[in-house]
Amino acid sequence: MASKEKEFAQLIKDNQGLIIKVSRLYTNSLEDEEDLFQEIVLQLWRSYDSFKGNSKISTWMYRVALNTAITLFRKKTKSLPTNELDINHRDFVEDDDDKQQQISLLYTVIKTLPNVERAIVMMYLDDLPYKDIAENLGITEVNARVKMNRLKKTLKEKMEKYA
Repeated sequence: MASKEKEFAQLIKDNQGLIIKVSRLYTNSLEDEEDLFQEIVLQLWRSYDSFKGNSKISTWMYRVALNTAITLFRKKTKSLPTNELDINHRDFVEDDDDKQQQISLLYTVIKTLPNVERAIVMMYLDDLPYKDIAENLGITEVNARVKMNRLKKTLKEKMEKYA
């Protein structure tokens, strides 16, 4: 394998959690999640040569992953829009531990948010600074902070409603 390909493969391996999170939050089935993961990796490969290093590698990867996810999400007109999901806490596996149930519920609630808000929450949960969140989404840092504060309230209300 060529040096560039090895470098890219290692980059994907080191950052696969980021890609998995994006894939999980923008799909409704394991099959779609796997397809989106592959599409994101493909888009990262296609744009790998154009990465100049002006930002952190994770910032670039988030931008490509989110753009890919949102583009594919918009193209899928046949699937049920995630903001119309029927959320019922009893749908979660009962033998899961409490922490896993809370995580599953959180992902389900996050999926009800519009695309940009979903991305903000995901990056916030990954401890990205507001500066990076703003850069990834093309908004101001202040706007990212305001949106996240509002989203915290929204998520808390939804979690309480469905818990």
